[in-house]
Amino acid sequence: MEPLIPIFDAHLDLAWNALSFNRDLSLPLEELQQAETHATDGSFRGRCVASLPEFQQSGVRVCIATLLVRSGQRRPEIFPVLRKDLEYASCPIARAHAIGQLAYYQWLADSGDVRLVRTARELQDHWAEGSSAPLGIILSFEGCDPILDPDDAYFWYGEGVRAAGLTHYGIGQYAHGTGHEGPLMPQAADLLQAFEELGIVLDVTHLSDQSMAQVLEDFTGPVLASHHNCRALVPGQRQLSDEQIRLLIDRDAVIGTALDAWMLYAGWQRGQTHRSVVSLAAAADHIDHICSLAGNARHCAIGSDLDGGFGSDQTPLGLDRYRDIQKLSGILRNRGYTAAEVHGIFHGNLRRLFTRCLR
Repeated sequence: MEPLIPIFDAHLDLAWNALSFNRDLSLPLEELQQAETHATDGSFRGRCVASLPEFQQSGVRVCIATLLVRSGQRRPEIFPVLRKDLEYASCPIARAHAIGQLAYYQWLADSGDVRLVRTARELQDHWAEGSSAPLGIILSFEGCDPILDPDDAYFWYGEGVRAAGLTHYGIGQYAHGTGHEGPLMPQAADLLQAFEELGIVLDVTHLSDQSMAQVLEDFTGPVLASHHNCRALVPGQRQLSDEQIRLLIDRDAVIGTALDAWMLYAGWQRGQTHRSVVSLAAAADHIDHICSLAGNARHCAIGSDLDGGFGSDQTPLGLDRYRDIQKLSGILRNRGYTAAEVHGIFHGNLRRLFTRCLR
């Protein structure tokens, strides 16, 4: 068996899995799957592909772990059961739930299961420790609805947040997101200024086209697209256009390829299309496309989004558990990528970005 290539994953929703799906991520994957066999609240139940032991066995050294809560401009329905939905009726309620997710990460760190990474030196030292180290996590907002105002960003920075995306699905407090079109909200300008002062990396994932165009024009700090694929291959607003990719390349950004099957297969119908229509090689197609636009492999990474509200019911064929990501290395090598380029995609490009941006 070939040695595992270390992985720096640009996007994992660990706290959402724990707090909303009631998953004990410290369990081995098989036990976690078995514990859900009785659940009927989603097709993803019993099909999770990620857990902390699974990451250890898969070569994951560092990930960007999300605080994921929404409080947009539509009032959510009230759900009487364990909720997969992320909507909350107000910003203070969303903030309280995000505090709960933060507390979960802090508990994992206190237990020694993960290590919070806040500075460039901590990232370097953690990586040098090798596979014996716990999972390193860099905290990021996937949607800034829980941030009450720009001053509140300083609180979250003090708690370890080092990256943030302004919005998620729908119309958020600061920007239009996936499924909608429109500009940044007026209050976004002051929040972006706070991010620049703090050195928070801005994640452009989920921004509408108009909002993204404004961000890339107005925000002068470092940018990232944590889990984004290519619109040229799979049409739709959720994906990056070639123009957007070129703008990100010009900003020396890194783009994480997402492994959700609907983002890898044109025409995917939720609840209808079977995962057998698309293989893990489709992820390499998106990496190829970005590399062709850049002329190199310096801007590609893995932003798996695994267990981001789905499981092996919605992963490409051949990706049945997290460790199967390692198969991507052989696919890339067979397409002519050098060992150095593969290592860059698996971890090096994100390490370069965050070593440069973290203070």
